[in-house]
Amino acid sequence: FFFGCLYPIAMPQCPCEEQKAKKMGAEPPASCWEPKARRAAGAEEEAAIAMFQEFIRIKTISFEGPKGAYREAADWLTGHCKAMGLGVREVSPVPGKPVLLATWEGQVPEKDLPSVLLNSHYDVVPCMREHWDCDPFEAVWDKTTGRIYGRGTQDMKCVCIQYLLAIKRLQHKGYTPRRTVHLTFVPDEEIGGAEGMLEFLKSDLYKSLNVGVGMDEGLANPDNAFTVFYGERTPWWVIVKAQGPTGHGSRFIKDTAPMKLMNVANKALAFRKEQEHELGYSGEGCTHAQAKKLGDVTTVNLTMLEAGVTSDGGHTFALNVIPTEARAGFDIRVSPSMDPADMQARLTEWTEAEGVSWDYAHWTTPLLKHHLTSTDRTKNAWWGVLEDAVTAAGFTLELEIFPAGTDSRFIRALGVPAFGFSPMANTPILLHEHNEYIDEGVFLEGVDVYVTLIEALGSFEGPVMIPGVTCHAVPS
Repeated sequence: FFFGCLYPIAMPQCPCEEQKAKKMGAEPPASCWEPKARRAAGAEEEAAIAMFQEFIRIKTISFEGPKGAYREAADWLTGHCKAMGLGVREVSPVPGKPVLLATWEGQVPEKDLPSVLLNSHYDVVPCMREHWDCDPFEAVWDKTTGRIYGRGTQDMKCVCIQYLLAIKRLQHKGYTPRRTVHLTFVPDEEIGGAEGMLEFLKSDLYKSLNVGVGMDEGLANPDNAFTVFYGERTPWWVIVKAQGPTGHGSRFIKDTAPMKLMNVANKALAFRKEQEHELGYSGEGCTHAQAKKLGDVTTVNLTMLEAGVTSDGGHTFALNVIPTEARAGFDIRVSPSMDPADMQARLTEWTEAEGVSWDYAHWTTPLLKHHLTSTDRTKNAWWGVLEDAVTAAGFTLELEIFPAGTDSRFIRALGVPAFGFSPMANTPILLHEHNEYIDEGVFLEGVDVYVTLIEALGSFEGPVMIPGVTCHAVPS
């Protein structure tokens, strides 16, 4: 999912601005942001980063993955998991899209003590190579700056590898979890997850795991803290279709399909402006959250327009002919502060004209309710375990609603508490951006964090959660 610059970012600057300065022969503007102190890379650290680089180099772009890269990634992960002594099972609910399940057996059977699920996706979004300073799949490690560049370095191949490295370290110190710990590596998250995690959660294999809590991806935090997400905006991809009369392009023909479509688009963009105003965005730079966080408002973006009469597949168009049909695509993220039924009502109102209709994109599976995981320690002890483990290690946590969509929404929809968490403090948010990178120290620190967190989750034997409270649907 595309984010852009979501929060006030204290960083040297966005890669695009840095490149602009370079092209003009100027030095990038100074910033108060300072990278964390460099961490000495010994043999163990070098090996960890080399493993990370290997995984980045597998070109698992979502739409291209089923042609071979998904298979390569699954085989690579299988080899590493088996080398660690983890049990490995693979299912492909959709051909060409393997879901890998790795299991670290606990001391107590799953039926008696629910398991821990560590989820990650191995697919990544496409890149515009011309805007990168290096090959996005070369996994360049700039040892001068400490930055590791590559598509997926933040979203979210870093977490895939951090899970494995943390478990390997726990094994080396002789630790065995009380609870069974499962790792899922899934495809297709970047295109909605309908044929990846969602299909896996429907399987008998998933149902046999008796999952008690799930962990999934989060976002980097530009400040000296980690962000934990306990819910997210509900993502809808919507197609609006308009139909109308045809005729010669030189005439004033009423109620044409493009006119009707533009009317809908104008209403949608007016609503977008209202929400942007509520957010408090000034329109300058990357400061999107002066009043609220992005997850607190609903966004609507026009992402596709389609119309025209062509006889050669779109190479040329008959621009003197008014088309009888026009379509538009919208990316909508419904905030938990808004009832999804209200957003549906708006869409219906916007498309009330004759010959206009809307529907969800056929390749998606929209959720029609918000599902949030409780962060009340008296009702959800899992939150207490997470908070205690991370803060005891000396880190600060900030709670938020995830501004886009992840596979954790499917887990919450089953009533299982789930948290979005990627331990990247003092780091600009660069997922889906040109020149995406993670600092070597941030990557290695993330392994340390997961060592602490996985041990805490795997050792927890606390009380049963209150049914319906640990993860609940927001009432309509």
